[in-house]
Amino acid sequence: MLHLPITMATAGICGLLFFILSFRVVQLRLKGIVPIGDGGHPELLNRMRTHGNFSEYIPLILILMALIEADGGNSLWLKIAGGAAVVTRVLHAIGMPMKAPNIFRASGAMGTFIVLVCLSVYAFVLAR
Repeated sequence: MLHLPITMATAGICGLLFFILSFRVVQLRLKGIVPIGDGGHPELLNRMRTHGNFSEYIPLILILMALIEADGGNSLWLKIAGGAAVVTRVLHAIGMPMKAPNIFRASGAMGTFIVLVCLSVYAFVLAR
């Protein structure tokens, strides 16, 4: 049986973060009675995009991590990549409601790009 503890731990943390971001959208939906879309509410749109942005990047990062881990990739680098993915997504979420540009949003976005590119290159190299 395939066991991927680093990816599994990262996915578990990301799942909890995804729940928090989802819950924040639902809170405003219930408060503003907006069943679909953003209803013209900038704060709801912001929370939706924060949630959406998370869901756009994290799945591919986790897939790359799982493939690398399954192929015997360096566990220290995977732990660093997983931790960095979590931290950068939290920074991005903190920065999203702030006036742009800001250090949290910028470092979260750039950090996510760096993690994604590094994992992508690593996977490509391992594929031989």
